Parts: sequence; structure tokens; C-alpha cells
Amino acid sequence: MMLDTLITGARVRTFDPAQPWAEAVGVVGDRIAFVGAAADAPTARSRIEAGGRLVTPGIIDSHNHLLLGFDEDAVSLEGAHTLAEVRRRIGDFAARRPELEWVCAENAVYSVVEGRRPNAADLDGLTDRPVFVTTYDQHSVWLNRAALRVLGIAGGGDIAWGRPERDPATGEPTGWVTDFYTSAMTQAGLAALQRDIPMYSPDRRYRKLVSSMRMASSLGITTVVEPQVPLAEVPLFDRALAEGVLTSRVIAALFHPVGADAAFRSQLRQAVDEATARADTAGLLRLGPVKLYADDVIEPHTALMLEDYANRPGVRGRPSYPGGELVGVIGELDRMGFQTHTHATGDGGIRLALDAIEQAARANGTHDRRHGIVHVECLHPDDLPRFRELGVTAAMQPRHCSPDLVAGTWMENVGEERWDRAWRYRSLLESGATVAFSSDWQVGEMDPLVGLYSAATRAGLDGSQGWTAGERVGLDRSLEAYTVHGARAWHAEGDRGRIAPGMLADLAVWSSDLYAHEHEPAALLDAHAELTVVGGRIVHSAGGVADPLGARAIDDPVAVAGGAADAHVHVH
Repeated sequence: MMLDTLITGARVRTFDPAQPWAEAVGVVGDRIAFVGAAADAPTARSRIEAGGRLVTPGIIDSHNHLLLGFDEDAVSLEGAHTLAEVRRRIGDFAARRPELEWVCAENAVYSVVEGRRPNAADLDGLTDRPVFVTTYDQHSVWLNRAALRVLGIAGGGDIAWGRPERDPATGEPTGWVTDFYTSAMTQAGLAALQRDIPMYSPDRRYRKLVSSMRMASSLGITTVVEPQVPLAEVPLFDRALAEGVLTSRVIAALFHPVGADAAFRSQLRQAVDEATARADTAGLLRLGPVKLYADDVIEPHTALMLEDYANRPGVRGRPSYPGGELVGVIGELDRMGFQTHTHATGDGGIRLALDAIEQAARANGTHDRRHGIVHVECLHPDDLPRFRELGVTAAMQPRHCSPDLVAGTWMENVGEERWDRAWRYRSLLESGATVAFSSDWQVGEMDPLVGLYSAATRAGLDGSQGWTAGERVGLDRSLEAYTVHGARAWHAEGDRGRIAPGMLADLAVWSSDLYAHEHEPAALLDAHAELTVVGGRIVHSAGGVADPLGARAIDDPVAVAGGAADAHVHVH
């Protein structure tokens, strides 16, 4: 046998129980053909000397919003924690970009004004153009007075892509819009948003997709799950495939809005079936599963809790679906053959999703659908074993539990007596559940090394002390969650997630032996992906073992915009 490529002189963590470690990996075509000792390797047309670096299966990022990458024609509010700083950045950007019809900004924090939500008056005097600002979690929008007029909200009108907040005393709009992300991804909401706000034009969304994909390849990520794609934006991915932009594999989850009916679900089925029929031979793009919401988010007290919020007596949030409608929707999607990927952050929302999945399997007699629940931020102890029992994947983001992100609003809302329910990924792994790690880009840093550090320490990037230390997870188990569990989550364990003959040659070569940093996890933050291989093809090289190729190891905008210590939380 003649290999196309041999990577040798490496520390190869295979995650193959039959051969957990090796020192060489050989590739023929798009598949792994040899794993073993360097001395036993067949000859190869090309040879890469790894110099003792770690080689792992390519990272599978199971929740990564490719379409929400940063927009070069908008101002980033990363690290802007005061109104004065927000005003400075927006004002400076407006002055620099007089040609833009709208002044758009991204990733504002709720607490930028102490004791209340921001309002339109807080943006007075910056520009006479309309201003549109998204929050860090993409669930709310902040508008100035000009935007309220242009959109007709000031005159009492509504909008299809959110719910304008109005002053309870005067009835006048405050400038705050809630329920943005879920409303904006409906057919009517997206159409109106694309009409109203230039930042959401197909061309600008495509630019974000291209930028995010370059970043993914530069970070050792070989499969990305884009968790919320409206049917109207599927053509963006088809275009990316045709233009060679998909250097990592993409699984695109289709968004199911609240209130969508059986006719819409038939459209989903048709879209997935048509995509399957015309699937690319390289396996770079796959449609499905279906994204749903069980609840909202903890920070604005809208996630569903089983008991009152600690600082809001009588308030427990709300389910996204009225009554028992989520049970019916998941039951019908399960019957139609769909795997679901359901957002749930509060312990009440998580229980609601688990109940719906359990009832769907019982009613339909289905097995091994591998429905997923994403975020799982506050998990009641009674529900922890149900993930394994029901075969439900917990798609979780280690970075989200960092104290530099959750100290303050999240911790105060949940209350210290429930902190032991927070991001229980170690307990879930030990229970035998599938726990698929992910970034939730572009909130958390896309870099999986940040995730590995966060899982190992539950500490902040700012050096803040870790918390809930009992849920820390070591390097090997975290890498397994990014690879083996990621593959299992998406029914892909037959061709990725391990390094073994016959598997897809999706590989990451790291800048060093990451296991050497096991007892000093902070050193992981200085490492990088040296080489990323997808289907046997090098899609990224930092230049240390092969000629430089693809995007450089991109400085993550989340980390650098205001410094890592100023990064924000939870885009869902």
C-alpha cells in the first residue's frame, strides 16, 4: 500500500479503544489507512514530521453560529460595560462611516446602564441616523429615536422581528425590543429584517459565514453544527459549498419557529430530503436536525425555572411554547424522522424538553433518535440521569460557566443555593450521557482550546478563581467530548470522532503535546492548531510542519475586542 500522506513522529490520541495511542497516521484519499508505529508505516508520497506534537481527531463544534460572525460594517461592543464607552464607540463609528444608512452595533450587555435596561434616550446626540444594536445573547435589540420613527414603532406600529417594549405609564416605546432572535428567524421576521436592516442582507450574512468558516478551519475544527438556519438562508450554505468556502464540514440545523404548523414541518421534510438527494460527494454539507426553543435565557429572567428566581419572588420565567405545545411539536418531528436540537437553560425548560422527548419516543415507538438539549445551564438533580436513560445529548459550552461571565447577573438570578446545578458536564459524563462540547460562537470564543481550559478550571480568562470545582473535567475527557461524543451526537460515529483505519481523515495537529499542560491548564491558551486536515486535505497550516495555508490562526474578536477579561456571555 502506498499512502498519500503520512503524519509521523507524533503523539496520536486516537480515541480508538483497540489502540488508544499511536505515533503515526497514514491517509489514502479522504480516509485513514494506517494507524500505528512509525517503523511499521507504509511508504508515502508526502510525509509530515510532527516533532512530538499531539494529533487528535478533528474537533466537532456541536453549536456554532456561523451566521452570527462579526460584521466589518458594524461596531463591536465587546468589552463595553459602561454607557459612556458604548456611546463613544457608536459615535466614533458613525463619524467614520457617514455612507452607512444605518449605524449598527453588536453584542451590548444588558447591564450597561445600572439598575435598568438601556433605552432610546441613552443614544441621543450620537447621530441623526437610525441606530440598531443587538445584545450579546441576540435575544434583544436596542434602538434610538430615529430607528423608532423609521420602523414605525414610534407611531404605535409593531414589527415582525421582535416585540417592542412600551412604557407602562405612557405607552411610548422605550427603544428596547425583546424576543428578537426567535422572531427574526421566522419567515416573516427574516423577510422584514432583511428589508429594514442592512446588516441582515443576504450578502452581509454570507460574508459572516465565510469569515466564521475561515476561523473554524484555523482552530482545528473539522465539523461545525450551525444550530439555527431559517429555510430562507439555506441557499447561503449551498453557495458556500459551490464556491469552496466550506473547508470544514457543516451540519445545518433548520429553525422551527414557535407557532409553525404541519405545513411548515412538511417544508422542512422536503428541504432535507432534497438536500440529501443532491448531497455533495465530499460530505461537506448536511441539513437537519431541527432547532427548537423550550425557554429563553436566565439573564433577563425569561428562562423557565422550577422555582422562583432568587431575586424576583413570584417570577419563574416562561416556556417558549404555550401550554403543552412543545410536546406535540417534538412528537410530530420525531414521528417524521427528525432529530431535534432544543434550547433549554432553566431547570424548568430542561425538564420540559426531557418530558417532550420521553413522550415522543413512547408515542411513536422510536429508538435512537439522539435528540439533543443545548446549553443545560441549570439542571435539577432529578433530571440528570434522564439524559442517559432517554439517549438525549447534552450539547454544552464549557466557557459559559466561567465566573468572569456568570458572576453577577446569572449567579444572582439563580441564587447560591442552586449553583450546584450549574453546567454539570462532569456529572453528566460520569452518568454515561453523551455530552457534546461546543463554543456557541460568537459569544464564547470559537477556539476549542479555550473550551478545554474552561472545562479543566471552571475559571475565567481574567484569572478569576474557579467555582463549582466538582464539575471540572480533565483534558482527555474534554477532548473526548469534542470528538467521540460530538460524532455520536449527530449519528456520525461511523466516520469521524476517532482515528482508526476506514474513518474520515479529519485531523487536528496541535502546536505542542497538549497533555504536557494537563497540570497547568493555562498553558493551553498559548497553544494553537498547527494543522487542520479535512477529508485528507490540509485546509489550514500555521507553517510549523507544513507550508502555511489558509487563514492564519485568527485572533478571536471575542477575546481581543476588549481583552479576554471583557468577553460576554451566551448567544443562544
